[in-house]
Amino acid sequence: MSSLSYMEKLLDSVEVEWKPLRTEIKTITAPSKLKSGAYRDTGRFPIIDQGIEFIAAYTDEDVTPVKTGEYIIFGDHSEHIKYVDFSFVQGADGLKILSTISANARYIYYAFQNFYKKELSYKRHWSSAKETLIPIPCPENPEKSLEIQAEVVRILDAFTELTAELAAELAAELTARKKQYNYYRDQLLSFEDGEVEWKTLGDITEIKTGQKPSEILENATNFDYINAGTSRSGYSAGSNCEGDTVTTPSRGQGGIGYVGYQKKPFWLGPLCYKMKSTDQELLVNKYLFYFLQSKSELLLGLKKEGGVPAVNKSDLAKLEIPVPPVNEQARIVSTLDKFDALTNSISEGLPREIALRQQQYEYYRDLLLSFPKSEEVAA
Repeated sequence: MSSLSYMEKLLDSVEVEWKPLRTEIKTITAPSKLKSGAYRDTGRFPIIDQGIEFIAAYTDEDVTPVKTGEYIIFGDHSEHIKYVDFSFVQGADGLKILSTISANARYIYYAFQNFYKKELSYKRHWSSAKETLIPIPCPENPEKSLEIQAEVVRILDAFTELTAELAAELAAELTARKKQYNYYRDQLLSFEDGEVEWKTLGDITEIKTGQKPSEILENATNFDYINAGTSRSGYSAGSNCEGDTVTTPSRGQGGIGYVGYQKKPFWLGPLCYKMKSTDQELLVNKYLFYFLQSKSELLLGLKKEGGVPAVNKSDLAKLEIPVPPVNEQARIVSTLDKFDALTNSISEGLPREIALRQQQYEYYRDLLLSFPKSEEVAA
Protein backbone atom coordinates (compact mmCIF):
# COMPACT_ATOMS: atom_id res chain seq x y z
CA MET A 1 0.00 0.00 0.00
CA SER A 2 1.46 3.40 -0.96
CA SER A 3 1.98 6.13 1.63
CA LEU A 4 -0.81 8.21 0.10
CA SER A 5 -3.25 5.28 0.01
CA TYR A 6 -2.41 4.66 3.64
CA MET A 7 -3.02 8.32 4.44
CA GLU A 8 -6.38 8.25 2.66
CA LYS A 9 -7.40 5.32 4.83
CA LEU A 10 -5.96 6.94 7.93
CA LEU A 11 -7.84 10.19 7.29
CA ASP A 12 -11.11 8.54 6.34
CA SER A 13 -13.94 10.18 8.35
CA VAL A 14 -11.44 11.86 10.64
CA GLU A 15 -12.70 14.92 12.47
CA VAL A 16 -10.47 17.96 12.46
CA GLU A 17 -10.43 21.16 14.44
CA TRP A 18 -8.69 24.26 13.08
CA LYS A 19 -6.91 25.96 15.95
CA PRO A 20 -4.89 29.18 16.09
CA LEU A 21 -1.17 28.47 16.27
CA ARG A 22 -0.94 30.30 19.61
CA THR A 23 -3.08 27.59 21.27
CA GLU A 24 -0.65 24.82 20.24
CA ILE A 25 2.65 26.43 21.22
CA LYS A 26 4.43 28.30 23.95
CA THR A 27 7.18 30.84 23.39
CA ILE A 28 10.66 30.24 24.75
CA THR A 29 12.93 33.01 25.99
CA ALA A 30 16.55 32.43 25.00
CA PRO A 31 18.96 32.69 27.97
CA SER A 32 21.49 34.56 25.79
CA LYS A 33 21.49 36.69 22.64
CA LEU A 34 24.37 37.68 20.41
CA LYS A 35 24.65 40.66 18.08
CA SER A 36 25.96 40.18 14.55
CA GLY A 37 29.35 41.56 15.53
CA ALA A 38 29.93 38.42 17.60
CA TYR A 39 29.21 36.03 14.70
CA ARG A 40 32.09 33.73 13.70
CA ASP A 41 32.63 31.18 10.93
CA THR A 42 33.37 28.41 13.44
CA GLY A 43 32.64 27.77 17.10
CA ARG A 44 31.06 25.46 19.67
CA PHE A 45 27.52 26.77 19.31
CA PRO A 46 25.51 27.43 16.14
CA ILE A 47 23.70 30.77 16.00
CA ILE A 48 20.11 30.91 14.76
CA ASP A 49 18.64 34.25 13.78
CA GLN A 50 15.78 35.45 11.58
CA GLY A 51 17.92 35.61 8.42
CA ILE A 52 17.40 33.40 5.40
CA GLU A 53 20.42 31.19 6.23
CA PHE A 54 19.44 28.23 8.39
CA ILE A 55 22.51 28.65 10.59
CA ALA A 56 23.67 32.26 10.61
CA ALA A 57 27.09 31.70 12.20
CA TYR A 58 28.85 30.15 15.20
CA THR A 59 30.28 31.35 18.50
CA ASP A 60 32.81 30.32 21.14
CA GLU A 61 31.71 32.98 23.60
CA ASP A 62 30.78 32.08 27.16
CA VAL A 63 27.02 32.09 26.64
CA THR A 64 24.14 29.87 27.72
CA PRO A 65 22.49 28.23 24.68
CA VAL A 66 18.89 27.22 24.23
CA LYS A 67 18.86 23.60 25.38
CA THR A 68 18.37 20.75 22.93
CA GLY A 69 14.73 20.29 21.96
CA GLU A 70 12.29 20.64 19.07
CA TYR A 71 11.62 24.24 18.15
CA ILE A 72 9.79 26.18 15.46
CA ILE A 73 11.63 29.42 14.73
CA PHE A 74 9.79 32.45 13.35
CA GLY A 75 11.46 35.62 12.11
CA ASP A 76 9.30 38.43 13.45
CA HIS A 77 10.51 40.80 10.72
CA SER A 78 11.70 38.40 8.00
CA GLU A 79 8.81 35.88 8.30
CA HIS A 80 11.23 32.99 7.74
CA ILE A 81 10.10 29.75 9.41
CA LYS A 82 12.65 27.15 10.54
CA TYR A 83 12.65 23.87 12.43
CA VAL A 84 15.53 23.33 14.88
CA ASP A 85 16.14 20.19 16.93
CA PHE A 86 19.53 20.98 18.48
CA SER A 87 21.04 23.35 21.03
CA PHE A 88 21.74 26.86 19.70
CA VAL A 89 22.31 30.49 20.61
CA GLN A 90 19.87 33.17 19.54
CA GLY A 91 21.29 35.82 17.27
CA ALA A 92 20.10 39.40 17.76
CA ASP A 93 16.44 40.31 18.25
CA GLY A 94 13.30 39.64 16.25
CA LEU A 95 13.22 35.89 16.84
CA LYS A 96 10.28 33.89 18.14
CA ILE A 97 11.29 30.51 19.54
CA LEU A 98 8.23 28.26 19.73
CA SER A 99 7.78 24.93 21.48
CA THR A 100 4.69 22.79 21.09
CA ILE A 101 2.48 21.98 24.05
CA SER A 102 1.25 18.53 22.99
CA ALA A 103 1.32 18.37 19.18
CA ASN A 104 4.06 16.91 17.01
CA ALA A 105 6.51 19.81 16.61
CA ARG A 106 7.50 18.94 13.06
CA TYR A 107 3.83 18.61 12.07
CA ILE A 108 3.15 22.11 13.43
CA TYR A 109 6.23 23.35 11.51
CA TYR A 110 4.92 21.92 8.21
CA ALA A 111 1.39 23.21 8.83
CA PHE A 112 2.63 26.67 9.84
CA GLN A 113 4.75 26.80 6.67
CA ASN A 114 1.78 25.78 4.57
CA PHE A 115 -0.96 27.99 6.00
CA TYR A 116 0.85 31.14 7.12
CA LYS A 117 0.19 33.98 4.67
CA LYS A 118 3.25 36.21 4.48
CA GLU A 119 2.62 39.94 4.72
CA LEU A 120 5.92 40.80 2.96
CA SER A 121 6.54 44.07 4.77
CA TYR A 122 9.17 45.10 7.30
CA LYS A 123 7.29 45.20 10.56
CA ARG A 124 6.63 42.80 13.41
CA HIS A 125 4.42 39.97 12.17
CA TRP A 126 3.99 37.69 15.18
CA SER A 127 0.71 39.26 16.27
CA SER A 128 -0.93 38.04 13.05
CA ALA A 129 1.25 34.94 12.53
CA LYS A 130 0.18 33.42 15.83
CA GLU A 131 -3.44 33.48 14.61
CA THR A 132 -2.59 31.15 11.70
CA LEU A 133 -5.11 28.30 11.73
CA ILE A 134 -3.56 24.85 12.08
CA PRO A 135 -5.57 21.64 11.39
CA ILE A 136 -5.53 19.31 14.41
CA PRO A 137 -6.95 15.88 13.47
CA CYS A 138 -8.93 13.85 16.04
CA PRO A 139 -8.82 16.57 18.71
CA GLU A 140 -10.83 14.37 21.08
CA ASN A 141 -8.38 11.45 20.72
CA PRO A 142 -4.82 12.69 21.43
CA GLU A 143 -3.22 9.30 20.70
CA LYS A 144 -4.92 9.01 17.28
CA SER A 145 -4.16 12.67 16.55
CA LEU A 146 -0.43 12.18 17.17
CA GLU A 147 -0.48 9.03 15.02
CA ILE A 148 -1.91 10.96 12.07
CA GLN A 149 0.45 13.88 12.62
CA ALA A 150 3.41 11.50 12.67
CA GLU A 151 2.34 9.93 9.35
CA VAL A 152 2.03 13.34 7.69
CA VAL A 153 5.51 14.20 8.97
CA ARG A 154 6.97 10.88 7.81
CA ILE A 155 5.74 11.35 4.24
CA LEU A 156 6.74 15.01 4.02
CA ASP A 157 10.15 14.24 5.52
CA ALA A 158 10.63 11.61 2.82
CA PHE A 159 9.83 14.12 0.07
CA THR A 160 12.15 16.68 1.68
CA GLU A 161 14.99 14.14 1.81
CA LEU A 162 14.44 13.07 -1.80
CA THR A 163 14.51 16.70 -2.95
CA ALA A 164 17.74 17.37 -1.03
CA GLU A 165 19.36 14.19 -2.40
CA LEU A 166 18.41 15.12 -5.96
CA ALA A 167 19.84 18.62 -5.55
CA ALA A 168 23.10 17.21 -4.14
CA GLU A 169 23.41 14.65 -6.93
CA LEU A 170 22.78 17.20 -9.68
CA ALA A 171 25.15 19.73 -8.10
CA ALA A 172 27.88 17.08 -7.87
CA GLU A 173 27.30 16.12 -11.50
CA LEU A 174 27.50 19.76 -12.57
CA THR A 175 30.73 20.30 -10.62
CA ALA A 176 32.27 17.18 -12.17
CA ARG A 177 31.25 18.24 -15.68
CA LYS A 178 32.68 21.73 -15.17
CA LYS A 179 35.98 20.29 -13.96
CA GLN A 180 36.05 17.94 -16.94
CA TYR A 181 35.25 20.81 -19.31
CA ASN A 182 37.95 23.04 -17.83
CA TYR A 183 40.50 20.23 -18.01
CA TYR A 184 39.89 19.50 -21.70
CA ARG A 185 39.69 23.21 -22.54
CA ASP A 186 43.06 23.84 -20.91
CA GLN A 187 44.56 20.82 -22.67
CA LEU A 188 43.25 21.91 -26.07
CA LEU A 189 44.51 25.45 -25.59
CA SER A 190 48.01 24.60 -24.32
CA PHE A 191 50.77 24.74 -26.92
CA GLU A 192 54.45 23.87 -26.79
CA ASP A 193 57.11 26.45 -27.68
CA GLY A 194 57.53 26.62 -31.43
CA GLU A 195 54.35 24.60 -32.05
CA VAL A 196 52.27 27.62 -33.11
CA GLU A 197 52.79 31.21 -34.07
CA TRP A 198 52.02 33.86 -31.47
CA LYS A 199 50.51 37.18 -32.51
CA THR A 200 49.33 40.29 -30.66
CA LEU A 201 45.65 41.12 -30.49
CA GLY A 202 46.38 44.50 -32.07
CA ASP A 203 47.77 42.77 -35.18
CA ILE A 204 44.90 40.36 -35.80
CA THR A 205 41.77 41.90 -34.22
CA GLU A 206 39.81 45.11 -34.26
CA ILE A 207 39.59 46.48 -30.71
CA LYS A 208 37.00 49.16 -29.99
CA THR A 209 34.67 50.44 -27.30
CA GLY A 210 31.11 51.54 -27.99
CA GLN A 211 28.82 54.24 -26.72
CA LYS A 212 25.77 54.49 -24.54
CA PRO A 213 22.48 53.85 -26.37
CA SER A 214 19.87 56.60 -26.50
CA GLU A 215 17.72 54.50 -24.16
CA ILE A 216 18.53 51.53 -21.95
CA LEU A 217 15.52 49.21 -21.78
CA GLU A 218 14.62 46.86 -18.93
CA ASN A 219 12.34 44.58 -20.94
CA ALA A 220 13.91 42.07 -23.31
CA THR A 221 14.37 43.06 -26.95
CA ASN A 222 16.32 41.51 -29.82
CA PHE A 223 19.47 43.34 -28.71
CA ASP A 224 21.43 42.98 -25.49
CA TYR A 225 23.22 46.03 -24.11
CA ILE A 226 26.75 44.86 -23.20
CA ASN A 227 28.82 47.18 -21.04
CA ALA A 228 30.87 46.74 -17.84
CA GLY A 229 30.19 43.75 -15.61
CA THR A 230 29.72 40.04 -16.18
CA SER A 231 26.20 40.09 -17.60
CA ARG A 232 24.11 42.26 -19.88
CA SER A 233 23.47 45.78 -18.63
CA GLY A 234 19.99 45.91 -20.13
CA TYR A 235 18.52 45.93 -23.63
CA SER A 236 18.56 48.26 -26.61
CA ALA A 237 16.17 49.02 -29.43
CA GLY A 238 19.02 48.69 -31.95
CA SER A 239 22.53 47.32 -32.36
CA ASN A 240 25.93 48.83 -33.11
CA CYS A 241 27.91 45.57 -33.30
CA GLU A 242 27.67 42.40 -35.32
CA GLY A 243 27.41 39.00 -33.71
CA ASP A 244 30.30 36.51 -33.47
CA THR A 245 32.21 39.03 -31.36
CA VAL A 246 34.33 38.70 -28.20
CA THR A 247 33.81 41.27 -25.42
CA THR A 248 35.56 42.16 -22.18
CA PRO A 249 34.94 45.07 -19.76
CA SER A 250 37.37 47.99 -20.09
CA ARG A 251 36.80 49.36 -16.59
CA GLY A 252 34.69 48.94 -13.48
CA GLN A 253 34.58 46.94 -10.26
CA GLY A 254 34.26 43.18 -10.60
CA GLY A 255 34.17 42.88 -14.39
CA ILE A 256 37.84 43.08 -15.37
CA GLY A 257 39.02 39.68 -16.61
CA TYR A 258 35.57 38.49 -17.66
CA VAL A 259 35.28 37.40 -21.31
CA GLY A 260 31.97 37.19 -23.16
CA TYR A 261 30.96 35.91 -26.57
CA GLN A 262 28.12 37.68 -28.33
CA LYS A 263 26.60 35.31 -30.86
CA LYS A 264 24.00 37.77 -32.19
CA PRO A 265 24.10 41.52 -33.00
CA PHE A 266 24.16 43.64 -29.83
CA TRP A 267 24.76 47.15 -28.53
CA LEU A 268 28.32 47.75 -27.28
CA GLY A 269 28.65 50.22 -24.42
CA PRO A 270 31.44 52.71 -23.60
CA LEU A 271 32.93 50.59 -20.78
CA CYS A 272 33.48 47.44 -22.82
CA TYR A 273 35.91 46.34 -25.53
CA LYS A 274 34.89 44.35 -28.56
CA MET A 275 37.55 42.17 -30.17
CA LYS A 276 36.82 40.85 -33.63
CA SER A 277 39.12 39.06 -36.06
CA THR A 278 40.26 41.15 -39.02
CA ASP A 279 40.89 37.97 -41.04
CA GLN A 280 38.71 34.88 -40.52
CA GLU A 281 41.26 32.85 -42.50
CA LEU A 282 43.78 33.60 -39.77
CA LEU A 283 41.73 33.81 -36.55
CA VAL A 284 38.35 32.34 -35.61
CA ASN A 285 36.47 34.62 -33.21
CA LYS A 286 35.07 31.77 -31.12
CA TYR A 287 38.59 30.36 -30.74
CA LEU A 288 39.73 33.75 -29.42
CA PHE A 289 36.86 33.68 -26.93
CA TYR A 290 37.74 30.23 -25.61
CA PHE A 291 41.43 31.08 -25.31
CA LEU A 292 40.88 34.36 -23.44
CA GLN A 293 38.22 32.73 -21.25
CA SER A 294 40.70 30.06 -20.20
CA LYS A 295 43.44 32.64 -19.58
CA SER A 296 41.53 35.32 -17.69
CA GLU A 297 44.64 35.93 -15.59
CA LEU A 298 46.23 37.52 -18.69
CA LEU A 299 43.51 40.17 -18.73
CA LEU A 300 43.65 40.59 -14.95
CA GLY A 301 47.38 41.19 -15.30
CA LEU A 302 46.64 44.22 -17.49
CA LYS A 303 44.41 45.87 -14.86
CA LYS A 304 45.45 49.33 -13.72
CA GLU A 305 44.71 50.01 -10.06
CA GLY A 306 44.03 53.37 -8.45
CA GLY A 307 40.55 54.76 -8.66
CA VAL A 308 38.33 52.65 -10.91
CA PRO A 309 40.11 49.46 -12.16
CA ALA A 310 40.70 49.65 -15.91
CA VAL A 311 42.44 47.98 -18.85
CA ASN A 312 44.07 50.29 -21.39
CA LYS A 313 43.45 49.56 -25.06
CA SER A 314 47.16 49.89 -25.82
CA ASP A 315 47.98 47.17 -23.27
CA LEU A 316 45.22 44.92 -24.55
CA ALA A 317 46.51 45.30 -28.10
CA LYS A 318 49.96 44.05 -27.01
CA LEU A 319 48.57 40.84 -25.51
CA GLU A 320 49.95 37.81 -27.37
CA ILE A 321 47.87 34.74 -28.16
CA PRO A 322 48.75 31.44 -29.90
CA VAL A 323 47.38 31.18 -33.44
CA PRO A 324 47.30 27.59 -34.74
CA PRO A 325 46.09 26.82 -38.31
CA VAL A 326 42.47 27.88 -38.81
CA ASN A 327 41.29 24.27 -39.30
CA GLU A 328 42.80 23.39 -35.90
CA GLN A 329 41.04 26.40 -34.36
CA ALA A 330 37.76 25.16 -35.84
CA ARG A 331 38.34 21.68 -34.35
CA ILE A 332 39.06 23.16 -30.92
CA VAL A 333 35.94 25.33 -31.11
CA SER A 334 33.76 22.37 -32.17
CA THR A 335 35.04 20.23 -29.29
CA LEU A 336 34.60 22.97 -26.69
CA ASP A 337 31.16 23.89 -28.04
CA LYS A 338 30.02 20.32 -27.34
CA PHE A 339 31.42 20.36 -23.80
CA ASP A 340 29.92 23.81 -23.21
CA ALA A 341 26.48 22.71 -24.44
CA LEU A 342 26.56 19.68 -22.16
CA THR A 343 27.63 21.73 -19.16
CA ASN A 344 25.00 24.40 -19.85
CA SER A 345 22.25 21.81 -20.25
CA ILE A 346 23.06 20.51 -16.76
CA SER A 347 23.33 24.08 -15.40
CA GLU A 348 19.88 24.93 -16.79
CA GLY A 349 18.40 21.56 -15.89
CA LEU A 350 19.53 21.66 -12.26
CA PRO A 351 17.31 24.53 -11.03
CA ARG A 352 14.47 23.36 -13.29
CA GLU A 353 14.57 19.82 -11.90
CA ILE A 354 14.78 21.07 -8.33
CA ALA A 355 11.87 23.45 -8.95
CA LEU A 356 9.76 20.60 -10.33
CA ARG A 357 10.58 18.42 -7.33
CA GLN A 358 9.75 21.34 -5.01
CA GLN A 359 6.39 21.77 -6.76
CA GLN A 360 5.74 18.04 -6.31
CA TYR A 361 6.62 18.32 -2.63
CA GLU A 362 4.31 21.31 -2.15
CA TYR A 363 1.50 19.52 -3.97
CA TYR A 364 1.67 16.55 -1.61
CA ARG A 365 2.13 18.81 1.41
CA ASP A 366 -1.07 20.66 0.45
CA LEU A 367 -2.83 17.34 -0.14
CA LEU A 368 -1.75 15.85 3.16
CA LEU A 369 -2.78 18.96 5.05
CA SER A 370 -6.03 19.58 3.17
CA PHE A 371 -8.36 18.72 6.00
CA PRO A 372 -11.95 19.92 5.50
CA LYS A 373 -12.84 23.31 6.92
CA SER A 374 -16.16 24.35 8.34
CA GLU A 375 -17.91 27.26 6.63
CA GLU A 376 -17.02 29.48 9.58
CA VAL A 377 -13.30 28.64 9.39
CA ALA A 378 -13.23 28.86 5.58
CA ALA A 379 -14.69 32.35 5.73
